[in-house]
Amino acid sequence: MTTPDRTRAVRIANCSGFYGDRVGAARDMVEGGPIDVLTGDYLAELTMFILAKAQQKDPAAGYAKTFLTQIEQVLGSCVDRGIKVVANAGGLNPAGLAGAVRDVAAWLGLDVRVAHVEGDDLRGTLSAITPAVTGKPVSANAYLGGWGIAAALDAGADVVVTGRVTDASLVVGPAAWWHGWAIDDWDALAGAVVAGHVIECGPQATGGNYAFAEDLPDLRYPGFPIAEVGADGSAVITKHPGTGGLVSVGTVTAQLLYEIGSPGYLGPDVTAHFDTITLAQAGADRVAISGTRGSPPPPALKVALNDAGGFRNTMTMVLTGLDIEAKAARAQAMLFDVLGGRDRFAEVDVRLLRFDTPDAPTNEQATAHLRITVKDPDPAKVGRRFSNAVMELALAGYAGFHTTTPPTSESAYGVYRPASVSRGVLEHVVVLPGGGRRKVPDPPTAPAAAIAPLPVPHTGVPSGPARPVPLGRVCGARSGDKGGDANIGLWARDSNGYAWLSEYLTVERVRELLGPEVADLKIDRFDLPNLRAINVVVHGLLGDGVASCTRPDPQAKGLGEYLRSRVVDIPEALLGG
Repeated sequence: MTTPDRTRAVRIANCSGFYGDRVGAARDMVEGGPIDVLTGDYLAELTMFILAKAQQKDPAAGYAKTFLTQIEQVLGSCVDRGIKVVANAGGLNPAGLAGAVRDVAAWLGLDVRVAHVEGDDLRGTLSAITPAVTGKPVSANAYLGGWGIAAALDAGADVVVTGRVTDASLVVGPAAWWHGWAIDDWDALAGAVVAGHVIECGPQATGGNYAFAEDLPDLRYPGFPIAEVGADGSAVITKHPGTGGLVSVGTVTAQLLYEIGSPGYLGPDVTAHFDTITLAQAGADRVAISGTRGSPPPPALKVALNDAGGFRNTMTMVLTGLDIEAKAARAQAMLFDVLGGRDRFAEVDVRLLRFDTPDAPTNEQATAHLRITVKDPDPAKVGRRFSNAVMELALAGYAGFHTTTPPTSESAYGVYRPASVSRGVLEHVVVLPGGGRRKVPDPPTAPAAAIAPLPVPHTGVPSGPARPVPLGRVCGARSGDKGGDANIGLWARDSNGYAWLSEYLTVERVRELLGPEVADLKIDRFDLPNLRAINVVVHGLLGDGVASCTRPDPQAKGLGEYLRSRVVDIPEALLGG
C-alpha cells in the first residue's frame, strides 16, 4: 500500500442512500475503480424511529445491520488498498456497531482500527432541548458535524462509524482530514457540504428518480456517485466507468434541490449558501461544482425527536364501475356500524382515490380505492378487529366488493418533532481505535446571515402565443420530505425557461396547481437563479412526519411529478417545434 498524494482531490464514494439500499453497492464501489473513502448514509427520521423500536426489544441493537454485511464483503479489499470507510450506520448505538465491526475483522483475520463518534443521543438530556420536551421520546438526536470523523481518521482509524451526524458530514469529515482544513475554512467546508449533499442519496445523483428519463443514455441500474473534492472545496461529481445512469448538470441539479429549504443551508460545521454554487459539465459523466460560499454555522444544533405515536392499520376496498361515491358511502356507514362508531378511534382517515373512467376499456380502469386508516394508542382496536370488520362486508356490502390485501395487523407509528439544542449541552466525542476519548471542539458560530448570491445575467421572459401543455415539458422536479414539510425543487433546462418559470410559478400558482390539499398551508418559495431553479416548501403537508402521515405518498416523493403533470399555458417559444 502506497501513501496517497494529499495534494490531489480526495475520491469519496457513496454506497448507501438509506437503510435498505442496494447491499452490493459497497462491493461495486470498491471494485469498480480507484477511491480513497467509502461512505454510506443509512439514517433518516423514520430510520431513527425504527432503530429505537429495535433497541427497546434488544438493548444491544439500534444500528443498521446491513452495514455489517457490506463490511464483510469489502473490508479485506479496503485494508489492502488503503480505503477508509465512514458510515452513520451506528444509529442509536455507534459503540455497539464499532464492536461488531471489530468482530467481523477478527473473523476475517484482519488488523483493522475502528473508531466511533458519539454525543448526539440526547435521551438523557431532554431538559436542555428547545422547545420543552413533553413525554418521553423514543429517540432524541442532535445533528453533529464532520470534525469527529476527521479526528478519527487523523488518529489512524480505518473504519469510522457514527450516530446522527448530518448526511453531508460523511463527506465533510474525510475531506477536512485529507486536506488539513481549519475549522473556519468556511468556503472549503461549504463546498464539501454541497458535494456531500449531492452524493448522500446514492444514485439519485446519477440518473435515479430523474425527471427527464429520455436523457439517460444507459437505462441500467445507475452507478453510485463519487465526489472528487479538491483542496479549496470545489468538487467533481462522477461515477465508475461502465456503470448505468448519467452524471450531468441536470442530474446534479436535481439532487441539489432535494429536501432543502432556504438557500442558506444550515449545518453544524458551516452554513453553505446554495445560491452561490456554479455547475459545469466537465466531461462525460463529470460535473464540476465550484464557487460555493460558506459562513459560520448557527449557535444551536438541530434535533430530531421521535415519539411513540400509537398504532395504526390501513385497509383498502376496491370499488368498481357504477355509483362509486354511493358505494363508498355505504361501505363507510356499514363498517363503522360494525365497529361501534368512528369515535372509538383516536383518529380516522378516509380517502376515496378515483382511478376509474366511464365506459372503461378494461376492468382495472373502472376501479377506485376506498382507503381507510385508523389510529389509536390501543393496538387491539386497530389490529385484526378493524381489518376483520372490513372483511365482514365481503358478502354483505356493495356490489363487487374486494380488497387489495387480506386482513392485516396493527403497526406502531412514530411522531416526528423538530427541535434544537445549545452546542454547550452535549459533548461531541470521538472514541479512538485504542479506546481513548477525545472531545471535538465547536466551531465559531454566528446568527444566520446572507451572502451575496452569484450574479446571473437577466434573460427576458419569452412572450408570444402559448398553448396548454404539462408544466413538466419545460422543467424538471425533485420532491421529498423535511419532517412534516414537503419540498419541491424545480429547474429549467435553459435560461429562457427559467425566466418564464420564475415569473409564472408564484406561491399562489403553486397553491392552485397542487389543489385543495394545500389550500390552508403555508408555502414558501426560494429562488436559485444560479441553478435556474426554484425551491418550494409546503409546510405541514406531511403532518407529524412520514411515520405518522396517512397520505398515500407519505414522503411526498411523487409531489414534484404531480406538479409537472399539471397542464398550463406555456409560450410556444419554449416548446420547440
